Amino acid sequence: MTFKNLFPLMAISMVILSSCGSANKLATREATPSFPPFDQGGKTAIVAHRGFWNCSAAGFAQNSIASLREAQKHGFWGSECDIHLTSDNEVVVHHDRTIAGIDIQACKFAELAPFRLRNGESIPTLDGYLAQAEESDKTVLIIELKPHDNADREDKLVKLTLKAVKAHHLYSPDRVAFISFSKHICDVIAKECPEFTNQYLNGELSPAQLAADAINGLDYEDTVLLAAPNMIAAAHALGMSTNVWTVNKREDLEFFSGLGIGAITTNEPLLLRDLLDNKEYRK
Repeated sequence: MTFKNLFPLMAISMVILSSCGSANKLATREATPSFPPFDQGGKTAIVAHRGFWNCSAAGFAQNSIASLREAQKHGFWGSECDIHLTSDNEVVVHHDRTIAGIDIQACKFAELAPFRLRNGESIPTLDGYLAQAEESDKTVLIIELKPHDNADREDKLVKLTLKAVKAHHLYSPDRVAFISFSKHICDVIAKECPEFTNQYLNGELSPAQLAADAINGLDYEDTVLLAAPNMIAAAHALGMSTNVWTVNKREDLEFFSGLGIGAITTNEPLLLRDLLDNKEYRK
């Protein structure tokens, strides 16, 4: 079972296809597909947003090793983490670019040492986070590479990330997917490791435009896909993976799970598990 096999393939009419690009272009893409079809029998993967297994659970900081461990304990399919590169080339796991007014990307790693997450944990390095992920062969990570100030720094972030993933024996589409708000980062990943799920988060490009640039996944915010749900079907028709973030309302969780979307990133994975019943993907 590969990571890419987690996502269902949905039929779609040419009327819907044409709304995301010309029929001729899409027919060409389908005739010579760059990506294999995805089919997991309509099951949905639960992704704990920023590793935070339940947003009502006190004491678990997002993007912490403790929250990843808790997500593993509860058997969730995947966990998302956000990474930055410090000025001295350490990859750290943290959502915001700043912490206590300090720019993570502009400071040295030693400058982050005094800061603690809400559970008392130090800001983790990617190495430390991957070491925890490596402890369970069922953990799948979605790694969000944060945009940096220039292409050289983004290239360095990708290089060091792939090196760390390999060092922790996680370099497999079964175990890791990549997402980013940086189109440059997505383009580099498409070139360096095209077999991995690689999703652009910005919401400004149609599935056909993403596929044309060899970006093989659609991962858009819930507000974008609630306004244009036909993009999900268009992505499936192109053989692309589909994810949606961050869905926390019960009615939205029900809506997206009903569309056969491959993965849902949420702060409420326990609620989603309850709603999915027997349609949850479990490795």
